Amino acid sequence: MNIRDAMRRAAGFYRDKPAIIAGDSRLTFGEAWERGTRLANALLASGLKPGDTCGSLEDNTVEAVDFFLGCAIAGIIRVPLYARNARTSHQSMLDHTDCKAVVVAEHYADQLEGMENEIDTLDQVIVRSAENYEAWLLEFSNEDPNPEIDDNDIYVIRHTGGTTGQPKGVSFTHKAWLDIGRNWFYTMPPVDDTDVCMHIAPISHASGYQFVPVWLSGGCNLVVEKYAAAPVVDQMVADKVSYVFMAPTMVGDIMNVPGVADKDWSNMKVLLIGAAPITVANVKKAHAIWGDSICSLYGQSEGVPVTISMAKDWVRDDIPGSDPMRSVGRVHPFCDVRIVDPETHELKEMGDEGEICFKNDGQLTGYWRNEESSNKTIFDGWVHTGDIGYLDVNGYLYMCDRKDDMILSGGYNIWPTELENVIATHPGVQEVVVIGVPNDRFGESPYALIMEKEEGAVNKQDIMDMCANELGSYKKPSDVEIGLNPLPRTPVGKVSRKMIRAPYWEGLGRLK
Repeated sequence: MNIRDAMRRAAGFYRDKPAIIAGDSRLTFGEAWERGTRLANALLASGLKPGDTCGSLEDNTVEAVDFFLGCAIAGIIRVPLYARNARTSHQSMLDHTDCKAVVVAEHYADQLEGMENEIDTLDQVIVRSAENYEAWLLEFSNEDPNPEIDDNDIYVIRHTGGTTGQPKGVSFTHKAWLDIGRNWFYTMPPVDDTDVCMHIAPISHASGYQFVPVWLSGGCNLVVEKYAAAPVVDQMVADKVSYVFMAPTMVGDIMNVPGVADKDWSNMKVLLIGAAPITVANVKKAHAIWGDSICSLYGQSEGVPVTISMAKDWVRDDIPGSDPMRSVGRVHPFCDVRIVDPETHELKEMGDEGEICFKNDGQLTGYWRNEESSNKTIFDGWVHTGDIGYLDVNGYLYMCDRKDDMILSGGYNIWPTELENVIATHPGVQEVVVIGVPNDRFGESPYALIMEKEEGAVNKQDIMDMCANELGSYKKPSDVEIGLNPLPRTPVGKVSRKMIRAPYWEGLGRLK
C-alpha cells in the first residue's frame, strides 16, 4: 500500500469528521483532502511530474498541510527545509536532491531569493502569497490526478540536522514511511476518531511521523505555527489534545508555565519525549503532571523507533538490574539492537559501553548520493548511530552521549549527560548543557552553561560541589557559566552542544 492510497481511503471513511486544526482553520477530512488535491494539481500544472522532487520552507500552517497532502496526491517527493538553517544548508538540500521547484512561505522568501539561478535543476521558486493563496488555490481542479504510485517509490527525502557541515539526505519509500508509522504507535494506546494529535515541532521533522498514522485512524492533526509554551498549554487543554511529541527542552518550558500542574490533562494519552536525552529530574516532574501518559522515544533520522516506552515501563525503580528512568526506554519489539566497539565493530558484552547499532523496518539504506557517509554509518546491514551507550539484561537501552561529545580529560572519559543529570536536580536550574573546552593541563575539561530560573537562584560553587560529591572531583566542571538567557538550539528545538562548543575550539586546529 502507498501513502496516497491509504490517506485517500481514510479521507473517504472519515470525510465529515475533524481532520485538521491550524490557527483559525478547522477542516474535515473531506475539506482537507480537496485542498490537498487542488494543490497537487497546482504543482503538476507548474511543470512538476510524479517522481520529481520539490522543496518546501514553511511553518506549521494550513498551507503546510496542503503541501504535505498535495505532494502525496501528486506523487511528488517532498524535500523539507528547516526554517532556522543557513542559506548554504538550504542550497545543499535542494541541489543534491535535484529539486525542480521549491515552495516557500512569503516571510521566508528572502532566504531562497535567486536560488533558481544558483542550482542547475531548480526551475522555480514558488513564493506562497499570504494574501492571494486561497484565491489562487481555488483556480485548480479538485479532481484527483491519480498518478500511478508504487509502494517502493520514494515518498520523502529528509535531512539530518545540517547546522554544521553539509546535511545528509535520508530517503524513505512509501512502504518505509508506513512501516515506521505502524511501529511508532505499536506500543502506545490506539488512536481513535475522537483523538487530537498536536504538532508543536514541524511536521517536516520528527512530529511528522505521527501525522499519517493519526490521519489513517481518523484522528485530528493540530499544527502549531509558532511555538510558545503558555499558548501551547492553553491550546492543549482547549482542544483536548491526546497525543503530542516534544523535545526535552519543550517539556522543560511547558512544565514551567504557571499553573500547568493544575490543568485538566484527562484527555492526554501519550506525551512523547524524544530527540535528545531528558534528565531524571524532569522525567519525575513530567510524571507528576501528566502521569502514565508520558513516553520515552529514541531513534534518529536514519531509523526510528529504536525504543518507545510508556511510563509503566519507564517511570519505575523496581526492576533488578535496571534503572529505567536513566534509560531511553526498552528496545522496541520490532527493532534489533546491539552494542559494538566503535573502532573494530566487535560485539560488546551485555552491560558494557559501546556504540549503539540497530536494524528496523524503514531504516536508512544509504544517504542520498553520499556513498562515503553511507559506508561509515551502515556496516553489515546495521545502522551505526554515533551514540555511545549500553544495553541491560531487561532490554533497557542507555545512551551515555554522542561519540563526539565525550570529554577526554587527563586520561578520563567524562560524559556530559552524567553532569547534566546531576546539575538538573538543583532547584534553581531551568536548563543546562555541559561541553568540553580546551584545558592546558588536562587537554580538555568539562564546562557547564546554566540558564537559571531567576537571577541569583544558582551559585557556581554549589554546582561544582554537587558534581564532585555525586560523580567524583575529577568529573566536576572546571567552570560554570550562569545566566538568564535560553541556551542555543538547533532548528528542531534541541540544545546543540556542537554549536555552543565551537567558539571555544576556534583556531586550535580541530573542532570538537
